[in-house]
Amino acid sequence: MSEVLTVSQDEILNQIKLSCQIPSVIEDILTRKIISHTAKEVGIKVEPEELQQAADSLRLMNKLTSADATWSWLQKHSLSLDEFEELVYYTVISSKLVQHLFVYKVEAFFVEHQIDYAQVVMYEVVLDDFDLAMELFYALVEGEMSFHEIAHQYIQDTELRRKGGYRGILKRADLKPEISAAVFAATPPQVVKPILTSIGAHLILVEEIIEPQLDEMLRLKILSDLFSEWLKQQIELISASLT
Repeated sequence: MSEVLTVSQDEILNQIKLSCQIPSVIEDILTRKIISHTAKEVGIKVEPEELQQAADSLRLMNKLTSADATWSWLQKHSLSLDEFEELVYYTVISSKLVQHLFVYKVEAFFVEHQIDYAQVVMYEVVLDDFDLAMELFYALVEGEMSFHEIAHQYIQDTELRRKGGYRGILKRADLKPEISAAVFAATPPQVVKPILTSIGAHLILVEEIIEPQLDEMLRLKILSDLFSEWLKQQIELISASLT
């Protein structure tokens, strides 16, 4: 039985192939090589205290609160202590490379793409009949009905009906282009004139437009997006040179 349960490195590689994961594994390898090469090229250095802090963060993230827990985790992932240190080192140089390449580009990128980070708080009822949607729109404008009454009467989904059609806080990318254009042009609180799409007539109440602020969370997201796009371009260049 022990022979049956033994897993060899060749079997692991074969399973990766059978799982169709080879392309993603190759991309991960290229990513590591690109980051390591570029970090060396631009002269990024790692201090011992940075490694220690990153190691502590990695253990905390994986709930490795004792030496035994850490050792069990290493065994589970087939990592030696040297490989764990390599993982920590790679984490540090990746973070420092992101800062080196893009930290001074975040504000300009935010200003240029500020419109994409705006958010809307909205309620929505989707109807099959456009004429009915127009009738309800005018009833709302005239104050003859409330949006809550319309949602309660015409929304089929139980949970959405209970929430009065509340869709939450959404970004432009979360909406169809024709809907986002109308929604973000609204002056809240405003009911938008029904919009016809492939799924029906959308009756929308725009409660609030949230203007974007370059806080720490958004700053980190922009850094991550810029770095990901840069890596994608580097991998594409390498792939093109090999064909």
